[in-house]
Amino acid sequence: MIDIQDLCKFYQVGGDRVRALDHATLHIYPREFVSIIGPSGSGKSTLMNIIGCLDVADAGVYKLDGLPIGEYSENELAHIRNKKIGFVFQSFNLIPKLSAEENVELPLIYQKVPRGERQQRVREALERVGLQKRAKHLPTELSGGQQQRVAIARALVTRPSLILADEPTGNLDSKTSREIMDIFHELHRQGNTIVLITHDNDVARQAERAIHILDGKITEASL
Repeated sequence: MIDIQDLCKFYQVGGDRVRALDHATLHIYPREFVSIIGPSGSGKSTLMNIIGCLDVADAGVYKLDGLPIGEYSENELAHIRNKKIGFVFQSFNLIPKLSAEENVELPLIYQKVPRGERQQRVREALERVGLQKRAKHLPTELSGGQQQRVAIARALVTRPSLILADEPTGNLDSKTSREIMDIFHELHRQGNTIVLITHDNDVARQAERAIHILDGKITEASL
């Protein structure tokens, strides 16, 4: 699914050229549940952005489902993000004026999915995260954990080949964090490929495999 070879990424900071990724190499297979863990400044956010087709590397090769991502245009990258990747963010990124079901529906509107099919897929996605009874509620009427469930449903509704979660428990208390991780475990059992970015060792250990990154280098991969 994800094939990364010798990725390098540089940023210009003042007069210095900083290497955010240093010949990073990793492979993630279909239906794996993998965590990418590292401290602030380790390069994990840069790696996440490249995996999520939000950025491209300066050197090296990245293939997603066999597609050579580094050769794609901005429009092509946007198409891949919309079709192949479901994003879950730490800050939920819900639209305050839209209900839970309307937030989940939004990616399907962008895909121009017919209304009847949209409604069915939204119902199914909310059921998968146990939130069908809160479908009409606005984000402000939901708890933090419920908002994250909506965000997960939104990621699922396009039926992506990859779920990319960036610190999905970072804004939640420990009890709610466990509930959200239980959802990811269930999604994995259902056959979803999940890549979870975190700085939390306890969260990282819940994945099948933990990929460690430090100073832009993949330093360890452990089962």
